[in-house]
Amino acid sequence: MNKLIIWSPLSETDLEVILEYLAEDWNGEVAIRFLDKIEHLLEQISINPEQFPMVNTKRKVRKCVITRHNTLFYKENKEYVEVLRIFDTRQDPKRLKYE
Repeated sequence: MNKLIIWSPLSETDLEVILEYLAEDWNGEVAIRFLDKIEHLLEQISINPEQFPMVNTKRKVRKCVITRHNTLFYKENKEYVEVLRIFDTRQDPKRLKYE
């Protein structure tokens, strides 16, 4: 059974910022392709949340590479999967906070 996907407020903000950047600095088509890629990966995650590697065992956070510049971090609960962040990998990794 597929798990429900929910977005944290931080991940929603991350997505908005990335889509705005792509639409303004590249074009709308690039933004749409990026969004399509995320939707496809989230479908996979909802079917099998354990398919991507765990990066924080204490907090049970997993990561899924979207593009070479963007990584999605998520956490599985009994009823749903929570998208925690979409992080630009060109940033300092010390800036990555889940909450």
